[in-house]
Amino acid sequence: MNGRQNGRPTLEQVAARAGVGRGTVSRVINGSPRVSEQTRTAVARAVAELGYVPNQAARALAGSRTDAIALVIPEAEARLFAEPYFLDLIRGVSAELADADKQLLLTLVRSEQERQRFEQYLAAQRVDGVLLASVHGDDPLPDRIRELGLPVVMNGRRSEAEPVAYVDSDNIGAGRAAVAHLVARGRSRIATVTGPPDMYVARARLGGYRAGLAEAGIAPDEALVSVGDFTEEGGRRAMRLLLDRSPDLDAVFAASDVMAAGARGVLREAGRRVPEDVALVGVDDSAVARLMDPPLTSVRQPIEEMGRTMARMLIQEIHGSPEAPEEPRRRVLPTELIVRESC
Repeated sequence: MNGRQNGRPTLEQVAARAGVGRGTVSRVINGSPRVSEQTRTAVARAVAELGYVPNQAARALAGSRTDAIALVIPEAEARLFAEPYFLDLIRGVSAELADADKQLLLTLVRSEQERQRFEQYLAAQRVDGVLLASVHGDDPLPDRIRELGLPVVMNGRRSEAEPVAYVDSDNIGAGRAAVAHLVARGRSRIATVTGPPDMYVARARLGGYRAGLAEAGIAPDEALVSVGDFTEEGGRRAMRLLLDRSPDLDAVFAASDVMAAGARGVLREAGRRVPEDVALVGVDDSAVARLMDPPLTSVRQPIEEMGRTMARMLIQEIHGSPEAPEEPRRRVLPTELIVRESC
C-alpha cells in the first residue's frame, strides 16, 4: 500500500505500517527515550517508506518546541463569557498549563472560514497540541488535527465511539440522578429541556433522563421532551413549548443550569411556583444555580478538574510520557447531585 495514494501520509498509516499504536509513533517522532530500539527502527522504516515527514518531527529533531497549547471553543464570544461552564473549564486548563510552564492560546472558531484559517495556523506548527471544547457531532476539526500530527484532547466527545482522546463527565448518570431525585420527591409528570441533538452530551443526558423514567416505572411521553441549545433563551423557548403541550407537568430536568434559569423565568411568568407547582433540576452546579431564586438543585460535574485533566493528558502525550498509552485515552469523571430549594 502506498501511503501517498490518498494525499499526505497520516500518523495512523505510519502506525499500521510499523505494526504499533499511534501513540508509539508520536513518541518516536518526538524523540522519547521510552521506546525500544526495535520499535524505533520499525517506525523509522515506516516513516521512510511512506514519506511521512511532518513539521512536528523536524521541530523535535531540532530540539525545540513552542511551549504553547491552543484551547479551541467553537462558540461566539457572547456565549463564551455568559456561561460559567466555559469560564470554569478555562480556569482549570490555565492552572494546569501554568504549572507546566505552558502558554495558553484561547481560540474561538465560529465559521468554516475561521476553521480553515486555524488549520493553516496549526499546519505551521505554532502550537505543541490542541484542546477542544463544545464540539458538535459533525465537526471535522479533531480528525484534521490528528492528521496534522498534533496531539489533541477533547472536552466531551462526538459519539460513543469517539476515536480522539477525551475527558468527559458521567452525563447519563447525571440524567438518571436528576430523575430519581424528582421521583423521590413525588413528581410523576417529569419534563426535560435537552441540549442540541447533534451534541453527544445532550443525547447522553436525555438518555439518562429516559433511563431514570424507566427505572421508576414511568412511561415515556415525547410531549414532555423539548429541545434547547444550552443558552438561557433556548431554555425559555423550550419551557414555553412544554407548558403549551403539557400544562400538567410537575417537574423539569434541564440539561444545564443556564437553560434551567431560562425555564425558571417562563414558569414565573406563567404563575407556576418553584418548587410547589413545578420542581426544577439543572446540570453543572454553577454560580447560576446558587444565585437563582430559589437556589437550584443541580447535578455537579467537576468542570475545573476536567480542564486540568485534559491539559495533563495532552502534556503527557506531547512529552512522550511513559504514562501515555498507545491508544487514545478516555476519562469519564463522576457527577454528584447537589440538593437545594428548587426541589
